[in-house]
Amino acid sequence: MTVFGISLLRANPAIWSDLAQEAERVGFESIWMSDHLVLPVDLDSGDYPDGKLPIAPNTQIFDVMVYLAAIAARTSTIRLGTFVYQLGLRDPFSAARAVATLDVVSGGRVELGVGAGWSSAEWQVAGLPFDSRGRRLDEVSAVCRRLWTEETVAHEGEFYSFPEVAFEPKPIQGADLPLLIGGESPPALRRAVRTGTGWIGMHHTPESVAPIVEKLNELCAAAGRVEPLSVTVAAPPGEVDVAGWRTSGVSRVIVAPWGRTSTAIADIRAFSRDFIQVS
Repeated sequence: MTVFGISLLRANPAIWSDLAQEAERVGFESIWMSDHLVLPVDLDSGDYPDGKLPIAPNTQIFDVMVYLAAIAARTSTIRLGTFVYQLGLRDPFSAARAVATLDVVSGGRVELGVGAGWSSAEWQVAGLPFDSRGRRLDEVSAVCRRLWTEETVAHEGEFYSFPEVAFEPKPIQGADLPLLIGGESPPALRRAVRTGTGWIGMHHTPESVAPIVEKLNELCAAAGRVEPLSVTVAAPPGEVDVAGWRTSGVSRVIVAPWGRTSTAIADIRAFSRDFIQVS
């Protein structure tokens, strides 16, 4: 079964809270926020897979955990997702604390999408080598997962080492907190199968994502993975191929079914009436 989430990125932040509340009311499963620490003015379009930058340097960027907590206070059931959280740019303690806090205050609604990052400039201004991003993501993810699930944790790694520590409170979802791994490179897909509960991709049609889903299934079989791997992708702007998505094998599709902010709430009501409430 394919469920639908809402991308907040394509609407003016002034309506995000109202949009999230209405999305919950009309039956959307989740809302999603993007994340960056900083956006350097000199972004290299060559860093992005298709050469088309998805974001401008002057885009308003908020702390996703703080903003999602504010939305959590005004909603009760809708899932709260990051698309995607730059986990490798954070230290494991502050990241684990932020995610756990959001999960507690939301009553266990976090969907943690993470990625190794695509902007070399962002890593450079943060003082971290871009070529370490995959290894850093692996290590920080592993430490966070242990902090969320084990009574005490000690760690010796490539980037972080620390003696035994305690970490409370644990996320409400505990070991079941979804960790969705982003990226479409071979290492990213392998990482999703190895360490994630799911994979999260960028803009796709049912046809364009099919080879990736096939590859993920092959990797799962080769790794002997028996746990199901969820697949979340964003639909491209414009009309959503709902029928195609429902036969695609994709678990969740993130949509923004409006042309402009002024019609966003009316447009999600119409989308829900046509495609969610009838299912």
